[in-house]
Amino acid sequence: MNIAYLNSNDFSFFSDAQDQLEQLIQQLQSEHYAKSEHGDIERFINKDGQEILRRLLQGWLDLQASNEENRGHINSVSGDKLNHVRSGATRTLNSLFGGVTVTRKGYSQLNKASLYPVDAELNLSDDSYSDGIRYRVSNEAVRGSFDDVVETVGETTGGHVPKRQSLNIVRDVAQDFEVFYQETRFIKPEETSDLLVLTFDGKGIVMRPDSLRECTKKAAQKSKKLKSRLSQGEKKDRKRMAQVAAVYTVQPHIRTGESIMKTSEEDDNVLPFRTPIRNKRVWASVEREAEAVIEEAFLEALQRDPEKKRPWVVLIDGLPHQIRLIKKVMKRLTIKATIVMDFIHVLEYLWKAAWCFFDKGDEAVEKWIAEKSVNILNGHCSQVAKGIRISATKQKITDRENIDKCADYLLKNKERLQYGDALKAGFPIASGVIEGACRHLINDRLDITGARWSLKGAEAILKLRSLKSSGDFKTYWKFHKKMSKQRNYGFLEVNNFG
Repeated sequence: MNIAYLNSNDFSFFSDAQDQLEQLIQQLQSEHYAKSEHGDIERFINKDGQEILRRLLQGWLDLQASNEENRGHINSVSGDKLNHVRSGATRTLNSLFGGVTVTRKGYSQLNKASLYPVDAELNLSDDSYSDGIRYRVSNEAVRGSFDDVVETVGETTGGHVPKRQSLNIVRDVAQDFEVFYQETRFIKPEETSDLLVLTFDGKGIVMRPDSLRECTKKAAQKSKKLKSRLSQGEKKDRKRMAQVAAVYTVQPHIRTGESIMKTSEEDDNVLPFRTPIRNKRVWASVEREAEAVIEEAFLEALQRDPEKKRPWVVLIDGLPHQIRLIKKVMKRLTIKATIVMDFIHVLEYLWKAAWCFFDKGDEAVEKWIAEKSVNILNGHCSQVAKGIRISATKQKITDRENIDKCADYLLKNKERLQYGDALKAGFPIASGVIEGACRHLINDRLDITGARWSLKGAEAILKLRSLKSSGDFKTYWKFHKKMSKQRNYGFLEVNNFG
């Protein structure tokens, strides 16, 4: 390398990094490390290599500081002229490689807070953590507990973020979730005639007492529970329901009831390949009301099909309150869609009724279930309801509560159990997508043993996990950085650089 270049002003800012690299190479060449195992060398290089990277980042920041021009003055957000310039003002930045110092000029005036234009140019956050740390913390927080986040960041980077600061970072990163989807999602309609499917479900999250909804708080206060121990099945802090939603596009898949339920040994149980769903977006909220999330899903669907030309299918599990909200939103937005009840829930009622007719372990029960299921899938739910009641009466079954519940369920929801028409149209009839979303978004992270969530903390994790599940996190990160710069430094951009 040219000696003149090594001694130039530009390269001198990185001389510390070069010195660290040379020391590292000398140590690796020494006898002390000659007979080490590769794992020991790997850990040594990783540790000392972080210091090289830290010094490189520090050198770059120092280079930027040396090139900063004196603007003479800048204008504050209120229009005041800040012409007192102070050089050498510093702030600490906790990066992936360790702590570095940002040096820049500050502009102030008597009784006025100082402003730092370089902070805006670098788009530094309003805390002391770098983009790399914030991104890493956000990624780790959606996978495991905040204790795990602190441990992982400490072991795999040169930085350190305490538990509470990790939570604050996650909350801050998640704040642009709704705006991101309002402004960037499906600006152009989908060019397809395939099915547009919306599906919903609810899932409880164990919350801290101060984060419960008012109705749950009152119920908890009124309930007479044992004070010295938990009652059977009781969650001391109780749960708050999160509304989960999913919207996706899929090709119609035409089939018959017989192809779904095997009624005899001769039936072919090999199902034809079904085209995978696409453009799936899943999300959940424990903070907002269920109606707001449901409406958001329909607005998402309208972005995909603004002229409402495609077949719309709403797949649900049958919760009465949820059905009322869906119909309310559909009426408000003048949307027509076919509401289909999840067939898996129908099977649960059938199985409970079946054990009133059969003894435990009786193999004949499976054939009975298959026959009744095929009849329901062919659009004859009312006949099945009537038939099981008549059979129960003829057999003089006294313990028939589950039989009557099943029959009532089939009759009450017969409008949403038109599976014959749904199968002919190729509609989905099982809510595997939303069940998987509940399991992934909530169970796998927010339902870990011992977790008790604050409202803001749970909502932030749900948003980040939703972004990950929908494949939007990287795009969202760029959007979040843009929004953060506007929040923190927008007035500087307008008043001094515009």
